[in-house]
Amino acid sequence: MLTKLTNRFRWIHAALCGMLFLNASPVSAQNPAVTLLVDAARDRRPIDPRIYGVNHATTAQLADLNVFLNRNGGNHTSRYNWKLNADNRGQDWYFQSIAEPSPTPGERGDTFITRSRAGGADAMLTIPMVGWVAKLGPNRGKLASFSIKKYGAQTGNDAQWFPDAGNGILKSTGQPVTGNDPHDANVPADSTFMQEWVHHLVGKWGRAAEGGLKYYILDNEPSIWHSTHRDVHPEGAKMEEVRDKILDTAAKIKAVDPTAVVAGPEEWGWSGYLFSGYDQQWGSRYGWSHLPDRAAHGGKEYLPWLLSELKKHHDATGTRLLDLFTVHYYPQGGEFSNDTSELMQRRRNRSTRSLWDLRYTDESWIGTQVKLIPRLKGWVNAHYPGTPVGLTEYNWGATHHINGATAQADLLGIFGREGLDLATLWDLPAASTPTYKAIKMYRNYDGRKSTFGDVSVAASGSNPDTLSAFAATRRTDGALTLMVIHKALAGSTPLPVNLSNYNAAATAQAWRLTSANAIQQLPDVSVSSSGFSATLPPQSITLFVLPAASATGEVNGDGNLDIADAVLLLQFVVGHQSPNPAQLQAADLNRNGRADVEDAVLVLKRILAVE
Repeated sequence: MLTKLTNRFRWIHAALCGMLFLNASPVSAQNPAVTLLVDAARDRRPIDPRIYGVNHATTAQLADLNVFLNRNGGNHTSRYNWKLNADNRGQDWYFQSIAEPSPTPGERGDTFITRSRAGGADAMLTIPMVGWVAKLGPNRGKLASFSIKKYGAQTGNDAQWFPDAGNGILKSTGQPVTGNDPHDANVPADSTFMQEWVHHLVGKWGRAAEGGLKYYILDNEPSIWHSTHRDVHPEGAKMEEVRDKILDTAAKIKAVDPTAVVAGPEEWGWSGYLFSGYDQQWGSRYGWSHLPDRAAHGGKEYLPWLLSELKKHHDATGTRLLDLFTVHYYPQGGEFSNDTSELMQRRRNRSTRSLWDLRYTDESWIGTQVKLIPRLKGWVNAHYPGTPVGLTEYNWGATHHINGATAQADLLGIFGREGLDLATLWDLPAASTPTYKAIKMYRNYDGRKSTFGDVSVAASGSNPDTLSAFAATRRTDGALTLMVIHKALAGSTPLPVNLSNYNAAATAQAWRLTSANAIQQLPDVSVSSSGFSATLPPQSITLFVLPAASATGEVNGDGNLDIADAVLLLQFVVGHQSPNPAQLQAADLNRNGRADVEDAVLVLKRILAVE
């Protein structure tokens, strides 16, 4: 009875302290309590720091966010002419070929590498495969693929800057221009042309293994070239075309730099995983009951087939040409927008489950279980084992709003827990936005580049639609970090946190981002042997940082430092037993991250001194 009363007193004490340290938030809870269970010994897996990557960040943003990947991608990169330092914008901007300010060959890529390195990040550059790159007019002037003078009046044009550039849709018929000459604003460019660019990059920066450009991305969303780049590729790409271009271009890259990391196929989303460009185009025109390209491949889905073909080549040649299996993913129910209506906020909260939940049915036109990360990893395991998986474009929208920020924090936690190998957010929002600060909560919450942990551990609650939590230990100092995303649109929620297999210090730090749009350090929270308690305001992201208690040598958990502890520690040292995280904390007196002979000697000295 005394033990029960003592434990109850500890819980009440922790709860009261939790409410006191969070006194800046409403303490009158409006929502039922959510109990969080954190077990530092369960579901342990390393978190790859590359999951916190971004697209098109400045040097200052990279340094501030403390992230390690900066991708240069998008539709305009598919037709970058490195010799002219120009590109064609495709469907994004009236199919115009536009020069960069500098005429220096390769300047855009070189500047991007310079900017990324200065911010502490690796650059990722896109290598075109579509078969055409931009050409320019006199004095580096713009050129139009769908000239109104040549092809007639169109339903849209660049009226302000280049009125002759049309959108490729005839005003007379409302149909796309057909039979245009791709040479109007482009020139053919094969893999040899791209290999010359790789020679330039290696000549300037060195090979990847020597500190040069590490990541080469194979084009952008090839299964919709017939839409985004229809002026040069009007017919949807078949499976063989994409396979052959990947093998050809990757081989050209590896011939110059065998240490380069090649990523692809960079497909756009759900239909682009399952159907080739040819079948997507066919289905949109004639219906989806019969898809010729899939039928020609025994009914196989597009990306699994592609992975198996790449593995066949690897097996036959002994050479891996694709190092990273990368795709894009945007939610399809309107989440990737600035809509912050109550209905959309709640849908945004739910839809992150499409990344991991095997039971969640996507609420958009997809209408089935996406289970994206398990699906992609399952395809790799079945068809090309050992290939890391990444998302090089994703975004859940509303970056200006706290709802977009809670979604972003949820996504980063999911990436780490589910073992994704790489991710880069499209496109990085301004530093003034709450979504930018949600990334900072993971990578630089205190302005001194302190980070969320790098070994994911188990954290479970009751309803991920209203509260998500992610836990990880930090190898640099042994701290346990806990990121709690409270998605409820209204009302505060009590949060009892139960800890297992972690010996925490008596107090923990707490940092929080709310709709006030500032990361704030809160008063420290008191932590007992069993956990702590807090109260969460609506739509908030709270990071708890629990330092490890000082090592005591008391490894068997009976409360006494004696010879039994020394015997168990020696069992750890010789490998007869493996310590759980709490035991390792207690044993690691020399703070080198492991239980070793020096720890055993120190424990024996303490025992002798005690006895």
